[in-house]
Amino acid sequence: MSRRSFPLNAVDAFLKTARHLNLTHAAKELCLTQGAVSRKIASLEAWFGFPLFERHARGLRLSPQGSALLPELQSAFEHLLTVAEQARAQQTVVRLKAPTCAMRWLIPRLLQVEREQPELQIALTTTTDHNVNFKTESYDAAIVFGTHMSAGDLLFEEALTPVLSPLRAGAELESLTFLHPTRDKTDWSLWLAKQALSPKAMLKNQHFDTMDLAITAAIQGLGIAIADETLVEEDIRAGRLTRPFETSIKTGASYRLVLRESHSQDNGLAAFRSCLLSQD
Repeated sequence: MSRRSFPLNAVDAFLKTARHLNLTHAAKELCLTQGAVSRKIASLEAWFGFPLFERHARGLRLSPQGSALLPELQSAFEHLLTVAEQARAQQTVVRLKAPTCAMRWLIPRLLQVEREQPELQIALTTTTDHNVNFKTESYDAAIVFGTHMSAGDLLFEEALTPVLSPLRAGAELESLTFLHPTRDKTDWSLWLAKQALSPKAMLKNQHFDTMDLAITAAIQGLGIAIADETLVEEDIRAGRLTRPFETSIKTGASYRLVLRESHSQDNGLAAFRSCLLSQD
C-alpha cells in the first residue's frame, strides 16, 4: 500500500487501546463506539500486514509487532500534536466589531493588515450598533462611532459632503432625489444650513438605515447622498462618485478604535492596533 493510504486517523485509536488494553475503555475516551475503534485498528493492521493485538478471552494484549511499534508511533504522534499546537499558538485571532457604515474605510485597511501581519486572523462582525460593551460582548476590538467620544484611538472625524454619480453631475440640485443615511433629514439639514445657496432642496427623498446603503444608491445613480468625505475617498478616486461641492461640515462625531483589556492576546492586539493606525 502507498504512503497516502496510511490510515493516520487510526493511530490514536491504536494508542488509546494499547494503553487500556480494552476496546470499551478506549472507545469511551475517543467518544466512539467499540465497533468504530475495532474497525480503525483493523484498517491499521491491514496496512501493516500484521496484527497489533492478540485477542484472548480475558481481553487484549499487544502482539510482538504491536509492542515493538508502540513507542515509535507514540513518539511520532506526540510530535505531531506538538507541531499542531505550536502552529495554532502562532495564529492570533482578533475578534473585531465594526459598524457597517465604516466598511468602505475599513476593508482596504484589513487587507493591508493581512499583508503586514499574516499571523493575525481578523474575525470581523458588522453591525448597525455604533458602540461596544466588552463586559457583555466577546470582542477583542471595536470601531465605535459617536459624538463627544474620547476612548481609544481617533481614526477620523466625520465631515459630511454631497456626492453623486458622475452620470448625474450637472443636474439641478432640486431635481435630484436626496438620499439620507438615516430615517430623518438631520445630516442633509446640517450641510444645507451652512451653504450660501438656497435651492428648493429635499423635495424628493429616500431614506436608508446606513450611510453605506445611501452611498451605494448614489453610485447607482438614484440621487445625491450626503456622506462622510473619508468614507467616499476611494469611490471618488475610482470615479464611481463625484463631489459637486467642495465644502464639507464637521458634525462633532468621530470613528475610534477601542480595545478590550487583555493579557492573553496583548501582542496580537498591539500588532493589529499598530498596523491599522499606521495606514494613511
